[in-house]
Amino acid sequence: MRISAIPTAPVVPGGPTLLQLLDQYLPHITPGQMVAVSSKIVSICEGRVIPDQDIDREELILREADYYRDPSSNPYHFAITIKNDNLIGSAGVDQSNGNGHFVLWPADAQATANLIRQHLVARAGGPVGVIITDSHSLPMRRGATGFGLAHSGFRAIVRYAGRPDIFGRPFKSESANLLDGLSAAAVTVMGEGSEQTPIALIEDIDFVDFHNRNPNPEELDELRVPLEDDVYREAFEAINWNKRPK
Repeated sequence: MRISAIPTAPVVPGGPTLLQLLDQYLPHITPGQMVAVSSKIVSICEGRVIPDQDIDREELILREADYYRDPSSNPYHFAITIKNDNLIGSAGVDQSNGNGHFVLWPADAQATANLIRQHLVARAGGPVGVIITDSHSLPMRRGATGFGLAHSGFRAIVRYAGRPDIFGRPFKSESANLLDGLSAAAVTVMGEGSEQTPIALIEDIDFVDFHNRNPNPEELDELRVPLEDDVYREAFEAINWNKRPK
């Protein structure tokens, strides 16, 4: 696998559209390649920004979250939130590299991933994969890692259940999250700070099962674990979650 970070000019509100940006900085795309795009530039290009003097940050976070833990309940005043079935800090609201704006999550990251894929496939003449990436922190681990907010054009989950291990013992329920694995690798190359490389081209990925279509509802559901089946259910249920105010 080879991942190349793509440098761009600063992406600011009112600039080029997302597709114009991709055409400018990815002039060549071929079947079997994958493109990772930072959710931040997706949001900026789609106008999901608010001037930071227009609203209180905490108010905005609580407005954007589906569920949240009262920030005053911890000494860091950190908002632990759930948004779009993702455990994420601050409901994805970010100020870094926002040039005086709060940057929100994309309104519909999956629809945007599908749009990018269709656009790139028309240029490439064959299957192309797309990932919209973001970063999160993990409990009991220091530092941020990448994960996939949305994808299109490839199978995100590889299931091993029923297959034998190297000694012939069948796996019972094992699966690999290809989406988050590729996202983490891409974000590592793209960087977390002022690198100014919000796009990455992923190549030499023969292990990826490409689909010349958008993911169907069943494939998207594969990525989600219902709370009643989650091995971390007890930890989630122990938290006094607040629902987003209407």
